[in-house]
Formats: sequence, C-alpha cells, structure tokens
Amino acid sequence: MDERTFLFAQNVRMFVTQLPKTASNQEDIKQVVRSSGSVAANYIEANEALSKKDFILRMKICRKEAKESRLWLRLLNCGEHDQLGKKSLTLIQEATELMLIFNAIITKSGLT
Repeated sequence: MDERTFLFAQNVRMFVTQLPKTASNQEDIKQVVRSSGSVAANYIEANEALSKKDFILRMKICRKEAKESRLWLRLLNCGEHDQLGKKSLTLIQEATELMLIFNAIITKSGLT
C-alpha cells in the first residue's frame, strides 16, 4: 500500500502538468496535488502510529484526503483531450478504490 499511495500522488502530479492552464485549473491543481500527497504521507504516518487510536485517526485522514482528491480531480477541466479525460477517470477510480480500502481497514480495526 505504501507504493500504491505513492504512485497515486506521483500520477496526479504527472497528470496535472498536461492540463490546460486555466485560472480554475491552476487553483484546483494546487488542491489536488496537496490532497493526493497527503494520502501517501498519512498512510506512512499510520504505519508508524503510536497507538491503535492514532492508527485509526491517520486512516480516517487518508480516507478523507482520498475523497477530497476525487473531488478536485472531478473539477479539473481536461479541455478537448480524450486522453486526459481517460486519465482523469483512471485517477478518480484510484481515489475511490483507496477510499474503500481505507474504509475497510478502519472498519476491521474495530475503533470506528
């Protein structure tokens, strides 16, 4: 999962460099870069948690940041580029899958 969250953040960064440089995209790009990176960073923090309660908190933050990443990805304007649209959908799907994984981890950990 370390690698998967890292790759999500990295793929988001590569994706946004190809987007049209509109005013709204510029702002949304900043947000999605932050939130996708936060997914990876908080996953690392969860694995170094000092307690079960701390672990659950970090996983909840991961889930929240994945959900936020999905929102920003949906708001980005890909212009007329079908390839960018497909890449956007792939990243949205990955954010959704990460949310579901984090949710399952939280539920199975017993402290919801």
